[in-house]
Amino acid sequence: MAFSGGTPILACVAFRSLLHWRVFELERTGLFDRIMGNMSAAVEVATDDNAKLTYWLSNTFTLLHLLQRTLKTSGGGLGSARRRSAGVGIFERFNSRLRSSPASNSAGKDGGEPVGIPGVRQVDAKYPAFLFKQQLTAFVEKIYGFLRDNVKREITPQLGSCIQAPRLRGGSGGDASSRRGGHGGGHGAPRSPTANQLGPQLGTHWRTILDCLDDLLAVMKANHVPTFLVRKFFTQIFCFINVQLFNALLLRRECCSFSNGEYIKTGLAELENWLIESKDHTGNAWEELRYIRQAVQLLVIHQKPKKTLNEITLELCPVLSIQQLYRISTMYWDDKYGTETVSQEVLVAMKELMMKDQNTNMSNSFLLDDDSSIHFTIDDISGTMSSIDLSVVEPPEAMRENPAFRFLMDAVGSE
Repeated sequence: MAFSGGTPILACVAFRSLLHWRVFELERTGLFDRIMGNMSAAVEVATDDNAKLTYWLSNTFTLLHLLQRTLKTSGGGLGSARRRSAGVGIFERFNSRLRSSPASNSAGKDGGEPVGIPGVRQVDAKYPAFLFKQQLTAFVEKIYGFLRDNVKREITPQLGSCIQAPRLRGGSGGDASSRRGGHGGGHGAPRSPTANQLGPQLGTHWRTILDCLDDLLAVMKANHVPTFLVRKFFTQIFCFINVQLFNALLLRRECCSFSNGEYIKTGLAELENWLIESKDHTGNAWEELRYIRQAVQLLVIHQKPKKTLNEITLELCPVLSIQQLYRISTMYWDDKYGTETVSQEVLVAMKELMMKDQNTNMSNSFLLDDDSSIHFTIDDISGTMSSIDLSVVEPPEAMRENPAFRFLMDAVGSE
């Protein structure tokens, strides 16, 4: 099943069927397990296929969104007191991400009644329905994780080459030069590659990364993944890119050079252009690169010895810690102009501040951590989705011809 007006048909058909059969109101049913089993089986054989993963992500979340807007979460929704006492502990743990926040658009004024779907009655659901919603929540997160890991796995091999400018074989000392398929890099003595000279090399590594992002954005659009979720996804991917580039830079002295700073800066400019072109679906992902951007700025800034500590920490690199600034400053070397790093006075001041930090801070690591946790709730996304009009979603022809599913052709709410 495909999409109708940007809405996943499968999710809508499943929801209307469950509603029509009053499955949400049953104390016991095996139908939810059968649905989850079939969806899980479809995803497990496609964990490397981003197109199929985004299709199931869109359908699963749409179905979850419809339940979120329809099932009542107050009153006797969990069934009898006996069932509540037996299952509420699990429910509370799994449902922590489903609770409506005060600002949530999917909750009613009293925080208990969901904002409904047009033409759909509110349902005083029983425990199996709530468990199904919990399973759908976990399934959304699972698919999201598969997609995230696929992208990380594809771009990670390229990131190591994005922090070091290609060098001409036989070049003198630390001089950097572009290398184009074995041809020379220009007239005279070898020099650090300019942005134009670096075009082919940047195309190799940065373009591979951008192609990966392009492909994923295209399949997310084609499968109508909610824009809010797309933005969250790319924000997390760019956070990962930032961590990988920044940590690699601070761990490899050969990369903390002026020419490498220029090389990274040129690559980041290409990444920024891509983000500008895709800003409707990437949001503020550029901000996630602030650590590597500021580190590069410190590498390529001229007249470093004239910069004061306040200028460096407050204006040039406000997000970097003293440990990170000291690391970059002491590893810096200029293979292009022969300029010096920051003044000895600034280095001494940095070292004194680090000594003070050691007395108050147990962690002195200069490296960043990659956060793979999920920073959104179902309410966050559901509250940003426009209302789904089930009346315009037509079931597949096979279902239209099947008498058992004739109710799908009736007006929404008539059942």
